[in-house]
Amino acid sequence: MLTLHLVRHAPTVPNAQRRYPGEDEDAPLSPEGRALARTLRLPTDAAAFTSPSRRARETAALAGFHQPVPTPALLEARFGVMAGRTWAELEAAFGEAPRAWIDALADPDSDGGPPGGETGRGFHARVRDWLAGLPESGEVVAFTHAGPMQAALRLTVGLRAVATPPGTAATLRRSDGHWWLTALRPPE
Repeated sequence: MLTLHLVRHAPTVPNAQRRYPGEDEDAPLSPEGRALARTLRLPTDAAAFTSPSRRARETAALAGFHQPVPTPALLEARFGVMAGRTWAELEAAFGEAPRAWIDALADPDSDGGPPGGETGRGFHARVRDWLAGLPESGEVVAFTHAGPMQAALRLTVGLRAVATPPGTAATLRRSDGHWWLTALRPPE
């Protein structure tokens, strides 16, 4: 049996501003984020993977994982024209279109998504490929972002709507090809 702990990185300043990450932005954790990351309790003897982003790597290190494997599949979705903007800015510039872009990005079968960004199909394919490459048994911790965490929950247990604020941890188990969610812990 495999146990997988998915962890959304701890908070950053752009998270507090409710802004999509910019294309070349690699924000560090905020002081609050560093404090929260230190409180995460995860099995430090587990195999560890992390998004190559600074915020995910910092979260992993502060949680006690000093040599996680950098894994590009765990990077946040590419948001194209949405990058660096708040939802209010997007609605002011594009009207109702951003809602359709986000819905498409959240659909594993969609060829749509934000202009200049990833499609739902492409985004979910990279998360699906990473999940398929996990070991059959043991324990794995993965430090990632809201998008890949939600995509993994969609692909494994069919969870289509879930809030995953920074610092959220989800625990999944897989046996005989079947996944189930055993815990979903928002930050404390």
